[in-house]
Amino acid sequence: MTTAEYQVTGMTCGHCEMSVREEVGQLAGVDDIQVSAQSGKLVVTASGPIDDAAVFAAVDEAGYSAVRA
Repeated sequence: MTTAEYQVTGMTCGHCEMSVREEVGQLAGVDDIQVSAQSGKLVVTASGPIDDAAVFAAVDEAGYSAVRA
């Protein structure tokens, strides 16, 4: 298992969290996603290596921006 933590900017509510969770959840190998609009934290757990660029693209698709924490 691999875990990566990101800081997401622009999230303000539960709907924001759901949007990020839906987009990141489509990435191959992702097993668990924890996201908090309050802290801006996104934690992705996957069965293999996590592609930061793919996570950034998924978060961008949801309408937000992320950096590796």
